[in-house]
Amino acid sequence: MFKNKLIILFLCFFLIILNSCGLYKRADVKDTPINVEERTRKNVQEGRGVRFGKGATRGGDFDFASSNNLWRASVEILDFVPLTNASYSGGIIITDWFSTEKEEGDNSKELKITVRFLSNEIRADAVNVVIFEKICVMSKCKTSKVKSRLEQEIKLAILKKATLLEKDAGRRYKETKGKNKTGGKKDK
Repeated sequence: MFKNKLIILFLCFFLIILNSCGLYKRADVKDTPINVEERTRKNVQEGRGVRFGKGATRGGDFDFASSNNLWRASVEILDFVPLTNASYSGGIIITDWFSTEKEEGDNSKELKITVRFLSNEIRADAVNVVIFEKICVMSKCKTSKVKSRLEQEIKLAILKKATLLEKDAGRRYKETKGKNKTGGKKDK
């Protein structure tokens, strides 16, 4: 009997101590938005939330954004075919299967292009282009990686286009914010 009273007394004392430490905070409706999106926005602004692993220190790295000249050039060069996957953060573009020739009957030949970005810089080893070929004869298909001149042509076209985009961006920057601008004052 005495032991039960001692346990109850200890639990009450423990709960009072925990309550005074501030671990439990009473939530009021006027302080906490009812709408989930508003509540989420408020928590993000206050820095609350749970993060596990590496993501706990900072957000993700998105190096291949739309301002990346290699990315923009690749999307423009491959605009003749539908894309299956275009991942900025993964640095990869994968086209859908496509055919340039009309095949008759049950035979068909299709291509798929994969572009991998290995660097943000415009240089020869920054882009890797791989072409796959699917040949179907009588509904039996065989897929294989092919080495062709088309890989090098696409890679070269991407690098040329990226260089032109970079030069154009540099020219526009110089025209609007470059050294020669005086901020609206005329030189004498």
